[in-house]
Parts: sequence; C-alpha cells; structure tokens
Amino acid sequence: MWKETDVLLVIDVQNDFCPGGKLAVPGGEEVVPLINRLARGFKHVVLTQDWHPAEHKSFATAHPAKNPFETAMMHYGPQTLWPDHCIQDTHGAEFHKDLHIPNAELIIRKGFRAEIDSYSAFFENDRTTPTGLGGYLTERGFRKVVCVGLAFDYCVRFSAEDARKLGFDTEVIEAACRSIDLDGSADAARRSFAEHGIVLA
Repeated sequence: MWKETDVLLVIDVQNDFCPGGKLAVPGGEEVVPLINRLARGFKHVVLTQDWHPAEHKSFATAHPAKNPFETAMMHYGPQTLWPDHCIQDTHGAEFHKDLHIPNAELIIRKGFRAEIDSYSAFFENDRTTPTGLGGYLTERGFRKVVCVGLAFDYCVRFSAEDARKLGFDTEVIEAACRSIDLDGSADAARRSFAEHGIVLA
C-alpha cells in the first residue's frame, strides 16, 4: 500500500503527552498500538520529540502573572502557555515505553530553543526558522508525508500544514491521533486540512 517515496511522520508520542504526564492528551496512549502497526508497513519512518529546556518561554511558569492555557505575546506573535512538559533528559520527554519502531531512520527534536516554541516538525513557531526536516525529506526524494501522533490539533496539525506548504502530498490518519481540543481546536484542524488539500484518513 505504501510506496518507497512515502514517509510516516510519528509526532511526539512521549510520556508527558500521555495519561499521567504533565500535558496529557486525553487517550494519548491509545494511539501507540496502531502507530506500531502502521510503522511496520512503511519502509521509511521519522519520529519527532518535543525537547524543551527547563526555562522554556512557552511554559506558564516563565510568566508569573499567567496560568497554563492562557496566551502571552512573544516576539513572533501570540503563544499559548503550557504546563512545564517534555523537559530535556527527563522521563516526561522520553517516548512512550510501548512505542516500538526499530525501523525509524531519524529523530527530529524540536522546541529546544528557549525563546521560541515549535509545534511543527518543519518550522519553529516564528514560521520561518526551519528544523531541517524539509530539506532531509526533499534530498531523499520523498513525495508523501503521512502524519500520526500527538496532539492532532497542535503538533500534528502544524506539521501537516507545513508538509503541504513545502509541496509534499500530505495525509493525516486521525485514528492514530488524539486531540487536546482547546476551544474547538480539533474542529479547526479538520477545517484547515480541508482548506489546504490535506487528506484526513
């Protein structure tokens, strides 16, 4: 079914985004068995890993007058503030223990710059600073990016949109994602996919 030029992009299946984690996505651990099965059908898989320094500016704790899920204005625009999560070299930043993808060819770490958040696997939240993933996929001749993981309405959405903007055929397998669904963000993601020509499978 999947071609040599297709790549599975597995986004942020980490402990802090699963139940019991610092920024748990409801049902986050439920995607793990399906993603494992999907990955066995792909010749090429890339993983992403949220990887924040402890003093990251997207954390609500960095803004004493703010609470988690409120918004702060950053140098690149409005930023949702999150509970401290996926701090470098902690249990929360590790991949879920049941995620088993030995054929993964690359791990992209994102959000490691303290001054800027990074939802997308391709660009930081300033929408201009690249992670290098786009160049990697282009040089290797991939044409289609299939996105799964956490969370559907944030890091999956931004990654899929950027993959499409970079010229890749793009598909999101919704059954292998879960949403935070903050103020209708899941429905907004679905509308955006339709507008951008991203296949929602």
